[in-house]
Amino acid sequence: MKIDLSGKTAVITGSTAGIGFAIAEGLAKAGATVVLNGRKQEVVDAAVKRLAGLGEGAQIRGVAADLGTQEGCEKLIAAEPSCDILVNNVGIFGPQDFFETPDSQWQRFFDVNVMSGVRMSRAYLPGMSDRKWGRVIFISSESALNIPADMIHYGFTKTANLSLSRGLAKRMAGTGVTVNAILPGPTLSDGLEEMLKKAGTGSGKPIEEQAAEFVMEHRPSSIIQRAATVEEVANLVVYTASPQASATTGAALRVDGGTVETIA
Repeated sequence: MKIDLSGKTAVITGSTAGIGFAIAEGLAKAGATVVLNGRKQEVVDAAVKRLAGLGEGAQIRGVAADLGTQEGCEKLIAAEPSCDILVNNVGIFGPQDFFETPDSQWQRFFDVNVMSGVRMSRAYLPGMSDRKWGRVIFISSESALNIPADMIHYGFTKTANLSLSRGLAKRMAGTGVTVNAILPGPTLSDGLEEMLKKAGTGSGKPIEEQAAEFVMEHRPSSIIQRAATVEEVANLVVYTASPQASATTGAALRVDGGTVETIA
């Protein structure tokens, strides 16, 4: 199967590192024009330079905007008023006990993890519908189904991503536009690596080994018994964004290493 996204423009939110950057790289390799996004201009510029330096031949642009705010979303939309592929990837996470999580933290997680996707989808879906082709992909999480006891506020936002993607898929019925959610499991992204370093429990061990131990302690139902790579997650996103995935919509697609204990 050869995925060709030549002539398509992809906006990937929160894409200067980790899963987002891997998705951007995968889409660029498939020929898409890629728009990177992060909060700080210098970080965005560095990511654009890094991706362009991989020599894929795709056009790479970047927009610095904080998508946890309405103003930030409007800034990105003004800079890139149209796209064919939208990947709502930007997100924050972190453990915090329910009884110690203030309203402000709930609101922050909701604004970044949910409202960014609402605003971006609302802006780009009408144009996709007019062109009779488009892809919107929400990066949810297995935590949308396996709500973590130590990150209830995070799991709540990822479940909301599933509601959004399913509802929007129905709203776009018959337009040629698909809307789906991707559910990664524990993934060796920059965020997980930083969390493991802060914990300091596996000091001296390779980061892959530390990540595997984390998975088996916190997600013992994992079948692959390790953290996924960001490229493994990106591969499913690139397929979902492709013309070949035209009959896949309204779906919650798992790349969770078998962590979720269900066959459905």
